[in-house]
Amino acid sequence: MNNKVYLGISFLIILIVYGFSSVNPQIFSAFNIYEDGEPSKVYALKIPEILDFSGEEVPLNSPDLKERLDKELLVNTYWQSNMMLLLKRSNKWFPTIEKILKDEGVPEDFKFLAVIESGLENLRSPKGAKGFWQLMPSTAKEYGLEVNNNVDERYHIEKSTRVACKYLLKAKERFGSWTLAAAAYNRGMYGIDRLLNKQLVDNYYDLLLNKETSRYIFRILAVKEIMSHPDRYGFIYEENDLYESVPVRKIGIDIPIINIAEYAKKHGINYKLLKIHNPWLIQNHLNNNSRKYYEIEIPEPGHY
Repeated sequence: MNNKVYLGISFLIILIVYGFSSVNPQIFSAFNIYEDGEPSKVYALKIPEILDFSGEEVPLNSPDLKERLDKELLVNTYWQSNMMLLLKRSNKWFPTIEKILKDEGVPEDFKFLAVIESGLENLRSPKGAKGFWQLMPSTAKEYGLEVNNNVDERYHIEKSTRVACKYLLKAKERFGSWTLAAAAYNRGMYGIDRLLNKQLVDNYYDLLLNKETSRYIFRILAVKEIMSHPDRYGFIYEENDLYESVPVRKIGIDIPIINIAEYAKKHGINYKLLKIHNPWLIQNHLNNNSRKYYEIEIPEPGHY
């Protein structure tokens, strides 16, 4: 290759990379600069003057409380990829959770408790808690969920949400406060009761707590604030960027399923899709020796 050809190719590459990008930078980058902000800079956040959790005002009148809230606002705002995922998932899952909370008489703010517990995913913790609401096996069984090697209803979004509601309603009755009920979801009712009696106080904000429970309510408050006002915190998206739920039909069954892969094929889908919509089915069969009634969700055609 002679020098003239080499220089010509080099010039063309430079023109493509720099010249065209100056005309239409969106070709080369998914990032845009909105208003006068600079994406390379990190800005301090303004603490909201008024905040509440489930109608209970947050007393932001001490350096301790302000710093705890500021920490969670900063962490959740500047972990941008995670918060954007939460915003996208919330469009898919909040309608189901909100309806059940309303039906059970639990404030809508508790949907943000599910967000901080699991990120709206069916996770498993190192301690054995599972599902959107991170229920331990003993708690799940106590409130009526089936948990074994074949079926784990902690992964059933509707059933597990109703169990979480039952626990929270019981905690609210015990403590008289939704904030303490939320704290008890993390520390346990006995644990919160013992600390209140030991420290001679009657509310969450006056308690000296372990690190996890000390952060717990403020994590909920921060996620609520950011997800309620995403543009205020720099999260820009369009409606079609959000995740959507897939319509399903429910098939009632009170007999065993010998082979779930074959059952899925019979209903026009594959094993993967059946498991996506029914994650509580753990194995490739459903024992059901007791002839319990289950509902299997089958996605409507045309969405995969």
